[in-house]
This record gives sequence, C-alpha cells and structure tokens, in this order.
Amino acid sequence: MDAVELAAVASDTSTPVQGLRAVASLRAVVDSLELRQVEEALRSGESWSSIAAALGVTRQAVHKKYGKRLRHIEATERGQG
Repeated sequence: MDAVELAAVASDTSTPVQGLRAVASLRAVVDSLELRQVEEALRSGESWSSIAAALGVTRQAVHKKYGKRLRHIEATERGQG
C-alpha cells in the first residue's frame, strides 16, 4: 500500500484495528522520510537549528533523535561501520 492508501485506511474509523495498523505503517514511512531529509539538509550545509525550526522542535531534540544515527550512516558509507 502506498502512503495515500495508508492515509485513507488510517482515517477510516469503521475498522479501528486496521486503522491503527495503517497509522503505525504511516509513522514508519514518515520517520524514514524525515531521516532522509535531515541527512540531506546536513549534507547541504543546513544547521541543526534550521532543521529543528523546520520540524517545529528544539535543536537539542532533533540532534538527540538523529545525531548518533547519522554518524553511524556516515561511518558506514566511509567503510568504517
């Protein structure tokens, strides 16, 4: 199912369990997209502060969520992980 289909199922309250599964799937999709965007923003020279502002969170929150994960990705890409 694509994101549009998932959103339709997630917003349909006639089948709550299916809706909840769709919400969980959407959350995974959104988390993956957010990680990719944060990673690309950093590669493009954006600061943690500007990324945080775009996401509506604090710099500390976005750094805590992604700092370690992105360092691991970078190390893996360099063949160090």
